[in-house]
Amino acid sequence: MARKVIVYIAMSLDGYIARENGEIDWLLENSPSDPADYGYPEFYGTIDTVIMGKATYDQLPELTETFPYKGKKCYVFSRTASGRDEHAEYVNGDIGAFVEALKGRSGKNIWLVGGSELIEGFLEAGAVDEFMICVIPVLIGGGIPLFRKNGRQERLKLKSHFRFGDCVMLHYEVLR
Repeated sequence: MARKVIVYIAMSLDGYIARENGEIDWLLENSPSDPADYGYPEFYGTIDTVIMGKATYDQLPELTETFPYKGKKCYVFSRTASGRDEHAEYVNGDIGAFVEALKGRSGKNIWLVGGSELIEGFLEAGAVDEFMICVIPVLIGGGIPLFRKNGRQERLKLKSHFRFGDCVMLHYEVLR
């Protein structure tokens, strides 16, 4: 089975993944407390690699005391950092070439954690295979949108959906 790049992310009902300043207080206040409720443990078992942008990576210590992706290969796209640190390898190159090489290796699926600028770059490179979007029932009125305006159209096919509490998980496949 070919490896897939999957965007697994939460957003507010009005389409934002964070406030303008990057805060996700609204998410922490409105999410179910048990990750099993929204299928996180099952999803996490299907991946062996995580990819995120530098701003998302730098925010992790504010969210958790320990690195949340131990045992997974972690790549961080950055314009300024290079090399590696104790948790991640920094990537400065072309998204398309990087993903093609990564998918060419054996392994499980790849989780594109965020943020929106990196997700946009992956979409532009045709490197996203699926979206798993948890819609949180809150309107935050502004912030960092999950999808940036780009004039491009992407066709998706709904693979599944389920409700947990007042939230909905939508699972889409990108059609090529």
